[in-house]
Amino acid sequence: MLTSIPSPGINLIEIGPLTIRFYALCLVAGMILAWIIGRRRWVARGGLPETFESMAVVAIPSGIVGARIYHVLTHWDAYFGPGRDLIKVLYIWEGGIAIFGAVLGGGLGAAFVAWRRGARISAFADALAPGLILAQAVGRLGNWFNQELYGGPDDGPLGLEIDPEHRPAEYPDVATFQPTFLYELSWNALGCLLLLWLDRTFKLGWGKLFSLYLVVYGTGRFWIEGIRTDVSYLVGPLRTNQVTALLFVVAGITLFLVLHARHQGREPWVERAGVGGPDEATDEGADAAGPEAEKDAS
Repeated sequence: MLTSIPSPGINLIEIGPLTIRFYALCLVAGMILAWIIGRRRWVARGGLPETFESMAVVAIPSGIVGARIYHVLTHWDAYFGPGRDLIKVLYIWEGGIAIFGAVLGGGLGAAFVAWRRGARISAFADALAPGLILAQAVGRLGNWFNQELYGGPDDGPLGLEIDPEHRPAEYPDVATFQPTFLYELSWNALGCLLLLWLDRTFKLGWGKLFSLYLVVYGTGRFWIEGIRTDVSYLVGPLRTNQVTALLFVVAGITLFLVLHARHQGREPWVERAGVGGPDEATDEGADAAGPEAEKDAS
């Protein structure tokens, strides 16, 4: 019987001059899942596959840029100041990306493409939300391979074994720590199921499902962030990421209430070139038609 969770003894493979990091593979696997789920849901709502792909192709790199910018801003002293090499701001392969920045950067990129193509960014966000939080669950496996971003000491059956070279300086003789990667993986996977159920049951549209994603992810991340032992700037008693997670929750609740007061049902059309465009329906018509007017996109 296992009395603790072992950490992998390897986190990369080298093939000649090529280094393949398992963390990167986890991120790529998550992106593929989000792409597949989001594309299927977008098409089910009447959108064209190529429109989703255009938005996603821009959202991915803009999300990576946003993730890096957020990381640099929240780890400022690691890149700027005496003795620091400014060029390392660009060394993304050395680690240092943050999902909060990825959501903001990716959202801006997708919104730009949606505007250019006459598509509703709200429908894209709702289509993507369940796959996005599932992608975050898969991505957390990368922290397990890297033996990073774990919590405080834990000698229980879920204690995560950490090799000496990866332990915090204040815990050199502690062998097992709280597996925050597992906590967040589990929370996000359950969050994906919850969002799919809510969408199927209540036929959410107009960005309301995405607003609930912000609430679900932000709530779990706020709690899990408070357990972690990695270095972080503080805003009062809270870690920087806890503040951002709290902002996600507040923004999600506010956005949901505003959208719910203004719109019922799903959008009448998701893009001008797709099925059910503005020549065939109006916003008011969709609100009156209700869920019967559209295929189930869950």
